[in-house]
Amino acid sequence: IHRPAQGHRQDQPSSPATEEPVNLYRRPLSRMEEGERSPLLPQDTAGQKVPLSVRSPPTSGCPGPVPWENQAEGWDCSCCPLGTKRQALRATSGKGTAPSLSAGSSCVKYLIFLSNFLFTLLGLLALAIGLWGLAVKGSLGSDLGRPLPADPMLGLALGGLAVSAVSLAGCLGALCENTCLLRGFSGGILAFLVLEAVVGALVVALWGPLQDSLEHTLRVAITHYQDDPDLRFLIDEVQLGLRCCGAASYQDWQQNLYFNCSSPGVQACSLPASCCIDPHEDGASVNDQCGFGVLGLDAEAAQRVVYLEGCGPPLQQWLRANLAAAGGYAIAVVLLQGAELLLAARLLRALAARRGAASGPGALGEDGTGHPGPGLRAAPAAKPPR
Repeated sequence: IHRPAQGHRQDQPSSPATEEPVNLYRRPLSRMEEGERSPLLPQDTAGQKVPLSVRSPPTSGCPGPVPWENQAEGWDCSCCPLGTKRQALRATSGKGTAPSLSAGSSCVKYLIFLSNFLFTLLGLLALAIGLWGLAVKGSLGSDLGRPLPADPMLGLALGGLAVSAVSLAGCLGALCENTCLLRGFSGGILAFLVLEAVVGALVVALWGPLQDSLEHTLRVAITHYQDDPDLRFLIDEVQLGLRCCGAASYQDWQQNLYFNCSSPGVQACSLPASCCIDPHEDGASVNDQCGFGVLGLDAEAAQRVVYLEGCGPPLQQWLRANLAAAGGYAIAVVLLQGAELLLAARLLRALAARRGAASGPGALGEDGTGHPGPGLRAAPAAKPPR
């Protein structure tokens, strides 16, 4: 590029002897020569060596191909091809931002969040009830340094802790779109499914022996009636609900040390109030002394006060009658967990697809190398006015 020497007018031809070459690479952009309307290069590239396109003549006022991330700032001149600057701005503004989830994936995300939020609350409620039961009965304080107590409240507390932990992972993983938490939630659901499958298989395989040992289990529970409040509550509810007393007959209570007729206590030859036909005796509260001295009576006199039939056969009939309902509830729980697992897998696939789209060739350029494609190259610039 040649410019007129000092003292020459622009409308007069200049001679080669009075012209000097101008280096566009080193000229500061803030400097404007006489007769120029704007700097030849943008302010951002001042003092830098900008390579020109092979097709552009040396008199071009537009920069040649610049790095992809700088094209939006580099194309500020009027000679850029139509639409090229807009495409560069769109590509640069979208760089580093991931596309949003689709409508279906968003519905899956919030469905997982809401359902697991509910299960988290239920798990925390079960945990609180279990800890409260253990604290009330003193199981936590009395068994320190010993093996864990075989307490139903302990099982309730552990189950509530497991459910709340897994559900909280799914809730936060879906809300924050965290793949690590979602994978942990899926692993917890799989562990629950495996555990439930094992328990179900054991119940089906051992259903006959379990029924045969039911009366023996009731007799063992009768001997420990006063030892555990939960066991006492369970036996009372069974006897009241099924209207029975003992395992095979009401005489099974002779095996209890407190109700045995040889016991020196006040409960000798007596039965629990749950064995009585009318424990309330037309009152609002239960009469705990309704079964006192019944074991010392004959069967004809005792049948007017307590139930003589044992709880073994009625309990077996109740289990058979409610087996279908229990199986239905178990299947519903398994289906719900399977649905949660499928929804989590779909959300994980959607997040992986979005991550791949954000880091794919479209985010780098048409050729995937970080440089613009052929359609985004600067066109040959027009010659400057003489």
